[in-house]
Amino acid sequence: MEIISNNDDPFFSCLCSIKAALDEIKKSNNNNNKARETLNNLLLSCISKLKDDDRYRNDIRFLKIWILYADSIQDFDSVFKMLEKEDVYLSYAILYLSYAMFLEDKGNFIEADRVYRLGISRDAQPLEELKRVHLEFRKRLGQVLNVGQPQKNGNGKSDKLEKSLINPWSLDTINDLLKKMMPNMMKFKGYYASTKNYSGKVPLSSLQNSSRNKIIEIGGKKYQIKGCAGQGGFAKVFKACVNSNPDEVVALKIQKPPFPWEFYLYRQLDKRISDEERSSFSSADRVHIYSDYSILVCDYIDHGTLQDAINSYIVVGQRMQEVLCIYYSIEMLRMLEALHSVGIIHGDFKPDNLLMRYARDGLKADEFCTRTGPWRDQGLCLIDWGRGIDVNLFPVGTEFNGDCRTSGFRCVEIQEKRPWKFQVSLFCYCK
Repeated sequence: MEIISNNDDPFFSCLCSIKAALDEIKKSNNNNNKARETLNNLLLSCISKLKDDDRYRNDIRFLKIWILYADSIQDFDSVFKMLEKEDVYLSYAILYLSYAMFLEDKGNFIEADRVYRLGISRDAQPLEELKRVHLEFRKRLGQVLNVGQPQKNGNGKSDKLEKSLINPWSLDTINDLLKKMMPNMMKFKGYYASTKNYSGKVPLSSLQNSSRNKIIEIGGKKYQIKGCAGQGGFAKVFKACVNSNPDEVVALKIQKPPFPWEFYLYRQLDKRISDEERSSFSSADRVHIYSDYSILVCDYIDHGTLQDAINSYIVVGQRMQEVLCIYYSIEMLRMLEALHSVGIIHGDFKPDNLLMRYARDGLKADEFCTRTGPWRDQGLCLIDWGRGIDVNLFPVGTEFNGDCRTSGFRCVEIQEKRPWKFQVSLFCYCK
């Protein structure tokens, strides 16, 4: 790490200390545990002191400190998500290069490829360098896959040593399924596709977490952005008023590259889930697919998530009442039973994806068991179907592989690299 003296830069002393610790580790050929512990403490101290200083909000030197820290604690996933949430350093290619190399070193090639593509879709600079390294990665990946191919016997047939598995989250799998289903999808109510880029007056790339009152024109309607409601690896969700009407509020999920798969899952929910259970799962009115973006128009629920509710107890040193825990446990089991019985797996079942629903009218105890009256509007609503799996699209008996990479919510089968199916959601429920 190159150090340039600057007496007016409070970051300078941090850099000097960190460089000294790195030099000490290098001298010991990476065998000095005390030096590594010192480095961890220095990195954490530097981040804690300066992360809220606007002068370093997009300073590439500070990004390198974050990268060092992520590598030091071996948890790049959490650091990357935090930087995305704060909307900082996302225009630097080094962030995606470092994260992807970390994932490749862990053997997670699919997620590494996703990170490279994410950086390229965001025009992270220097873009050509990012594309070059991604191409080299793809070549290495091809060599790995070729080595792992089953050998052919004398009859020209492959000797399969184990049962065939499918990664339902790989882009190749999803794209193959979409190609087969596209003629039917184009007939779905609310499905609008164009071969052109989005050409509205306000570029979608200009929408930031802090964006307010910008007008997005989609399909003959004007959506007034009221704020960012959530963010993932490829998508951002914005609260918006339709035609500036404060009484008609929706959620806009804007994703690059375009991703029609989630809308397919929404239409399967409409088709397979009973009317009595449908309100427990989020709805999408329409999707607009462009060559560069997709925009999903969903219902907006403003009561926060189950995770928010849990956190509200934690911050005051309390725990959620037992009767509420039992109630929400019943709700989640009922939701999973409804989904799995019709061949749908959510794939990312966690408190962050469970919105709170509250009935407007008073609840009556004698209506609880039958879920009639206001109880139909009370409970939870499962959102974010980007990792959803339609079991019915695969041969009977198919099992899956692939890693959801959701820290703390990876089922035992995924952790042990064994086949899985409904376990991916049931494990998350038990957590």
